[in-house]
Amino acid sequence: MRLGGETVELGTAPGVFSGSRIDPGTEVLLHELPEVPKEGRFLDIGCGYGPIALTMAAAAPQAEVWAVDVNDLALELCAENAERLGMDNVRTARPDDVPADLRFDFIASNPAIRIGKQNLHDMLSLWLGRLAPQGDAYLVVQRHLGSDSLQRWLIEEGWSADRYASRGGFRVLHCRHAD
Repeated sequence: MRLGGETVELGTAPGVFSGSRIDPGTEVLLHELPEVPKEGRFLDIGCGYGPIALTMAAAAPQAEVWAVDVNDLALELCAENAERLGMDNVRTARPDDVPADLRFDFIASNPAIRIGKQNLHDMLSLWLGRLAPQGDAYLVVQRHLGSDSLQRWLIEEGWSADRYASRGGFRVLHCRHAD
């Protein structure tokens, strides 16, 4: 993948989401993602082997980037990729291991849509609930897998949720605390 202006190779494995190549939704998110803040605390929900977390870490070396996943192999790969690239600002963790008082200034994720609507809503409620008051979250969702209904749900739950970008059958949703 392209990272910080150069091509890098990331370690992947079967059993990890999109283990043979970067997922098309992730590619759309990385292409459309605005410039990340130079510092702060960032979060990648469902990090896999780390393309989103590593992109944020490369763009903001002063930031603390949390890469969260339920798959131990994914966390191991993400940590190894970060170490190989010299990114000491990436923290990998299972969801329950993230301190409950942490708030995130920037969230970028290709969330696990296929875990079911209720599980997805529970997951997003948890993590978006940790968004700092002026924080921004960007979620990429395939149009045919419910991006529009997810946007409606986010708004119903009290979030500001706008379609930030649309490309290749994917929507990037921008979420913030509602004013």
